[in-house]
This record gives sequence, structure tokens and C-alpha cells, in this order.
Amino acid sequence: MNIDLTETTSSKINSALIKARRAAGSPATGMVLTLVIVTDEGNHYDALKAANDASKEHPSRILVVIKRPGRSPRDRRTARLDAEVRVGGETGTGETVLLRMHGELANHAQSVVLPLLLPDAPVVVWWPDTAPLNPAEDLLGRLAARRITDAAAAEDPVASLTLRADTYTPGDTDLAWTRITPWRSVLAAALDQKHAAISGAVVEGEAYNPSTELLGLWLAERLGVPVERRVSDGPGLTAVRLNTSDGEIRLDRPNGSLAELAMPGQPERRVALQRRNTAELIAEELRRLDPDEAYAAAVKHGVKRLSQPIPVSVSAEAAPKPAPPKPAAAPAPAAKVADK
Repeated sequence: MNIDLTETTSSKINSALIKARRAAGSPATGMVLTLVIVTDEGNHYDALKAANDASKEHPSRILVVIKRPGRSPRDRRTARLDAEVRVGGETGTGETVLLRMHGELANHAQSVVLPLLLPDAPVVVWWPDTAPLNPAEDLLGRLAARRITDAAAAEDPVASLTLRADTYTPGDTDLAWTRITPWRSVLAAALDQKHAAISGAVVEGEAYNPSTELLGLWLAERLGVPVERRVSDGPGLTAVRLNTSDGEIRLDRPNGSLAELAMPGQPERRVALQRRNTAELIAEELRRLDPDEAYAAAVKHGVKRLSQPIPVSVSAEAAPKPAPPKPAAAPAPAAKVADK
């Protein structure tokens, strides 16, 4: 059931939600959290579709904040709230409210959202495109136990990671980190099987890919070894190579779906590393609402600690020589790569 409201208030929206639930026969109980999506008119459809798909696993009240401050001074001085309430249908057991905030109201979104939050349920705020400089200090971010950004949507993804490190607050996370969960799992499992000293690593991926940077930071932080970042044609992450005392451990994914894992003394095996859609990433993030200490440690390790990127297509003789890494501590045992 859909209910359109123009020039409305939070109180009228709550009344419309009750009315829609009764008409659709949908109970209010069973929703586990409130997901607030902060986006614009052009991007809200894709973000809402991903959130609705994720809500099949995590029944939620989804509040989509669409800010429309206006172009002219007169439009910016006005304050109007239009809303669309959706219960049932594509929303499943959850509820969706699209909140279009016009004029000055766009600067006070938290005053509209606060009365619409589910009582005694956690709040998650997601910025699918442009995120605030400090999500935890944002007025909407202060309402949330979990704040989700996406460095891949930034104009400079690598600089965005540096900003995320400088402003990190427990509860922050980024979809660039979520994208490498399968890679971290495969590498951790491989090192559990091969207990050999690790002296260095190489991470390959397309340029301006924050997930590639984060995987390199995670390896550097967990293993305490120099990690070289190399640029490939993609898609996304394409390879990880670990130099061990027994030989090279190699995980290659040239096509974005199926990877090959090679370990010294063992036959090569194929591993499913399919690139996941946004709905799967959001569903994973909603499974845990506690601070992600592994993400915090990786992003704080610092993008500048990675070696200078070298294009994979350049031959070894023609490639510029990277600056020698600083002397590292004794190679860490492989088991240290597992998440804390």
C-alpha cells in the first residue's frame, strides 16, 4: 500500500504508517532496525532497491532522506516536507518512507527523522554516494549505532580512505571494506594451512579502487610486512601474492568471478570470488552492529604506508624502482592474519 503526503509532518507520517499497516495486514513487530538512507533524487532508486532486497534478511523501517534545498534564494527560504509511505509489496515485512525535504528543512533532516525511528531498535545510517566529512559528527550520524559510507563513490577514493581514518569513530564502516570480506576469508584460510614466515606481499587491482588499498592495508597491519600496490586493468581486485619462506602464495581473479589459489606443494584450486551487488554488501553490514575493530586497524594503518603503485603491464626492467621499504620487524607468523 502506498500513501502520498504533501506539505506534511512527522506526526502525519506516523499516522499514515499505522493506517497502511492495518490496511495491508502487516504487523509492526518483527522489524529489527531503522535504516536511514541519505541520498539525492538521482540516486535514491538504486539505493532503495538494494535496501529493500537486504530487508528480506533484516526486516527494517527504511527512511530515505532526499534533500532538495532549491536553486533560487526564494526556494531555499521555504521549508516543506513531502512523503511517500510504502507498506507491503516490494517492502516485504518492512516499511519504507521517502522523505523529500525542500528548502531550509533540508538542513534539519534529523528533526524529521527522529520521531520516525523505531523505538528500542538500533539505527543505521547509510550514505550511498556523497558522505559527510565526519559521519559521526553529522546530525543524522549522531542518531546511529552504525554509519556506512562508500569510498568508491567519492571523487578521490584513496583520499576518502585517509579522511575515514582521520575521523574514525567506533561504528563507522565502508562498503569498500565489505567488498573484500571474501578475499580476507580465503587468504586467512590459506595461511592457516601454510605456516610459513611471510616477508612481503603484492596486491593488484584497478586504479582508484579503495578495496584494493584496504586489502593491502589489512595485510600490512596484520602481518607487519611491506606491501606493494600494483595497478591492473581490473575488474576490481585482481590478485594477491604473498612471499613466504616456502614459496609464493598466489590468489588470482582476472575475470571478477572465479579465482585460482596456488600454494607451494599443493595443486591449484578454484575459488568462487564473485563480485557482489550492493544489496549483498548492505545485508552483510546489517548482520553486525558492533564496532568493526579489523576495519579500524586497517584504515588507520595509513594509505601512505603502501609502496608506490606500479602498472602490472610495465615490464620489470622498465618499471620504476620503488623506494626501499623501511626495515620491518621479524616476519610475523601466518596465523596472525586472522581477524581479532
